This record gives sequence, structure tokens and C-alpha cells, in this order.
Amino acid sequence: MVASTRCSKVGLALAGGGPVGGIYEVGALTALAEALEGADFSAFDIYVGVSSGAFIAAAVANGLGPATLARMLVDNDSNEVFDTEMLLHPALGEYFRRALSVPVLFWSSLRQYLSDPWHVGFVEAFQGLSHALPTGIFNGVGIDRLLRNLFSTGGRSNDFRQLRHRLFLVATDLDTGESVAFGSEGHDDVPISVAVQASAALPGLFPPVRIGERYFVDGALIKTLHASVALHEGADLVICINPLVPFDSRLAAKRAPHEKATPAPEHLVDGGLPVVLAQTFRAIIHSRMRTGMERYRLEFAGQDVVLFEPTRDDADMFFTNVFSYRGRSRLCEHAYQRTRHDLYRRRHELGPIFARHGLHLNLGVLKDHTRSLLSHKRRPDLATSASALDSSLRELEVWLQAQNG
Repeated sequence: MVASTRCSKVGLALAGGGPVGGIYEVGALTALAEALEGADFSAFDIYVGVSSGAFIAAAVANGLGPATLARMLVDNDSNEVFDTEMLLHPALGEYFRRALSVPVLFWSSLRQYLSDPWHVGFVEAFQGLSHALPTGIFNGVGIDRLLRNLFSTGGRSNDFRQLRHRLFLVATDLDTGESVAFGSEGHDDVPISVAVQASAALPGLFPPVRIGERYFVDGALIKTLHASVALHEGADLVICINPLVPFDSRLAAKRAPHEKATPAPEHLVDGGLPVVLAQTFRAIIHSRMRTGMERYRLEFAGQDVVLFEPTRDDADMFFTNVFSYRGRSRLCEHAYQRTRHDLYRRRHELGPIFARHGLHLNLGVLKDHTRSLLSHKRRPDLATSASALDSSLRELEVWLQAQNG
């Protein structure tokens, strides 16, 4: 619904999780948008995004409704297709720059070793060669390029200061280890597309992003959600989505056979190093997020925080290959259906919370088992259509001002 009687200030906080996390968030947002009456997800007061969540938050804050984003992610017929392979362009410039330093580093190390070979160890002398290792495998500039193009049309903006609603994209200052919320005072002159690239620069995969005289990396290094940014801005209700949770193979084994869309090994170690690292990373960030959620309840007692995330027996979220069209489509649909199920299961808990802020669960929509994301994205919801109309009106307003100026 477009019309809303809510008087509360509502925020949306999206955590990271790579391409998997971003796709899950789009599916979850689509389910929330159609089930929450009185909520226009492109007209919330505050948006906070971290890592891949920064990508989605920036798009939604720019008027791109969840249904539109779903078409971009999983529909090959969309004019604005998001291709996950754009993230895989090698950082050739970084490789070349580091390679140029090898001769100088080598001769410097050799001189150090030969100056006192009896006391200077070989490994100690040549450890300086580690400075020649690239800081990232992929360059990440595709994110900036895609968003610059996306935000240059349809009445959208790549400028924080031009948005109708507050947008905060969190990155980590590499040299101080402190979080920086781009979009806040003093940090709102950075292009949104560059802020997203910085927030998503996961160390080891992407080189740090230089903004001014500082270098920035993934915002999830300090906190998982950064929902406190919205709470400090005065949000009465913050809707949070965290797409990454640790996988529990024991719980997954207990699921009914028809619920096991994606097979999972009994022991994650059988999946090799990538699976072990994925589980480790998820366990760390999820434990940290749970601690943060408890702190929010104590520090912001008069404000509501609602969290949506996958269950720990969700093999689809853990093992899906998002670099295939089929994998993206299935994951987005899966997130849509799981969030619908979660909303209905928690209706007695969530109903009163949403009602305090002028929002209401549409139980008829949640009970309709024929609904799917695929049919939903072919038939955009009213809020998405209104957002498109609003963008057109803004373009017309700019044109009229130019004619009268």
C-alpha cells in the first residue's frame, strides 16, 4: 500500500553477506513489502547498509522497490540486469603495481641477508617480499560503475545530499580500525556508488578503496548490522535483515525429505576449505550480531528492533551457487518464501510491534500459498509502481525548473 497513516520514524538496516546475502535480502524485502500494510519500503526515513547490504540499501533508498530489484537480480529480460560476474574482474592494476615493487624489495632483502648471514635468518631477511602481495584478487570497480549508471536515470541520485531520505553506508577506516558512516555529516560528499564499493571491500578479495586521503574496507569488520546508526538517528522502528547464520548440519538432517532442496554433507569439513571458512566467518559475525541485538534492547529500550534471518538448518542459503542464473532465481524465491513463513509464524509477536508504528500484517497475503516471487515480480506491487511514478514526476519537476530558470 502506498498510503500510510504511520507517524513513527522507520528505518531499514541490512547486513552484508556477499552476493548470497544481497540476493537473500531482496527476496526477504519483497515478502515484507507485500505483507506489511502501510509500509512503502522506498519511503522509509532511514536506511543503513553494510557490505552487500549497502548495495541493496542504496538502491531502495533511491526509489527502487523490492519487486524491481528482484527483476534486476533474477530476470534475464530486465533492462538493468545485475550480473554477479562483474565482481570477478581481476585487480590487474593492483597486480601490476605490486609486481613493479618486487625487484626493489628483492635486492633490499638480499642486501640485508648478505650483510650478516650468520645472525640474520633467510626468512627474516626476505619477509619484506610480502609487501609485493596484492591486497585484493578482484578490483570491485564494477560495483561503482553499475551504480553510477543506475543512479543517473529515473530521477535517482548518486549524491547522498540529494536523497529524500537518510542513507548511511558503513565502511571501516583501514588505518584506524574505526567505522565511518558515509552519508553522515562530514561524510556525505562521497558518491554513493563509491561508498558502496568501500563498504563491500572485503579484505583479501577486494583492495581497500581510497576516498580522499584514507583507505576503507568492508564495514562488517567492526559490526554486523550497524542498526545503532538508525537508532541514534531517532528511528522508532528498525527492520533488520541478516542473511548469514551458521549452518547446523544436525538440524538439517532432521528436516523432512521434501524440505531438503539442497543436499548437505554430514560433516562440513568434507566441503573443503571454502566451506570451513564460510562456516567460521558466519559463526563469528552471527555471535557478534546477537550480542549487539541484546545491547540495543538495553540501550534503546523505547525503540523497536525487528530481525529477520534464515534458520540454521537452511542448506539452500549455505550451498547455493549464486553465480548461476538458476541459483540466483532459486535463492531469491527461497528467501521470499522463508520470510513469508517467518512472518506468519511470528504474527502474534510481530503484529503488536508493527501496529505501534502504524503498520499491519496482511494475514490474507501470508495465507495465500499460491504466491511466488516469480509471479510477484512480473506484477509489481502498488508501492513499486508508485515509486516509478514518483521518479517520473521528479524528472518532470527538474525539467520544468530548467525551462523556467
